[in-house]
Amino acid sequence: MRNTLRLLAASLAVGAVAVGAAACGSSGSSGGTSGGGGSASGSSNVLNGAGSTLVAPLISQWAPDYATNDGVTITYGPIGSGGGIDAITARTVDFGASDAPLTSDQATACKGCLQVPWALAATVVTYNVKGVPNNLKLTGDVLAKIFMGDITSWNDSAIAALNPGVNLPSTHITPIYRSDGSGDSFVFTSYLSAVSPDWKSKVGASTQPTFPTGTGAEKNSRVAAAIQATDGSIGYVAVSYIAADKLNEALVQNAAGQYPLPNVAGITAAANATTTFASDGSITIVNPPSSATGAYPLSTYTYAIVPSSSPKATTLRKFLTYAITKGQSFGPALGYPPLPAAVVAHNKMVIAQVK
Repeated sequence: MRNTLRLLAASLAVGAVAVGAAACGSSGSSGGTSGGGGSASGSSNVLNGAGSTLVAPLISQWAPDYATNDGVTITYGPIGSGGGIDAITARTVDFGASDAPLTSDQATACKGCLQVPWALAATVVTYNVKGVPNNLKLTGDVLAKIFMGDITSWNDSAIAALNPGVNLPSTHITPIYRSDGSGDSFVFTSYLSAVSPDWKSKVGASTQPTFPTGTGAEKNSRVAAAIQATDGSIGYVAVSYIAADKLNEALVQNAAGQYPLPNVAGITAAANATTTFASDGSITIVNPPSSATGAYPLSTYTYAIVPSSSPKATTLRKFLTYAITKGQSFGPALGYPPLPAAVVAHNKMVIAQVK
């Protein structure tokens, strides 16, 4: 799996270049034809997308399979959720991707964009402390205090109490966070806001929060690199980057008081806890209720964001339908569970609105 994900990272770097070229004018916001073989029927042989780095490994599996079977080229730039929202709002791409749903202001600016939760994933807390083993246990309260600068050393009594028998050094803690607009930041801070009133009142949940302490880095890849290079560091990345970069994964306490792994089973348990959609088409599974005993608490849906009116409507509908059905088969090997049947059914109704 690690070698596979490294190859995916290389292929996605090429995809980012392709999207950069496409952004010079492939989509446009008006009807009619567009670059890449658009036609009045809404068909095209190219779709350009950009956004979430969390979902990028999955899209890199979809793209060649879809090109082989449907003859449509999918290019994708993993530029972060914030960048994906900006790109689809400007209509410089055919679809955006974000791990955070649109805010009301973003939805207004996007002018008729639809949100399709097309993949399940998770944000994982990771750390690099010399001599400390994998799967250190942490609670949301402890994490909030670390990222607020209230807990500053790894042998703090609050960490030690959660990990009896682990030899924790006095190494200074260096929090590392996403400096760009990020869905992973949204998931991480949403969890902290749910479990820590202090965090909620002082920082809150956001794709680009103002962290009280620590060092920022862009994109999952640079956060992972910064953590690997810094003894005493702690941060958060998309689940697929843990295996790819051989990172430690912390076990984060859920509402049931358990410490589930951030794997397919843990994410699936979080997804099964609720299939209730908000009025804007979003669905929240961060910090699921205590009845979901095995649920990983930083689980999330990641969204395709598409215009309801597109010169490539036919092609978009077909690709999105592929992504939420056949495309799901590529997910488990990369850490993305299949979508629940109720979510697939909801998505099909949303996709049908693309004209």
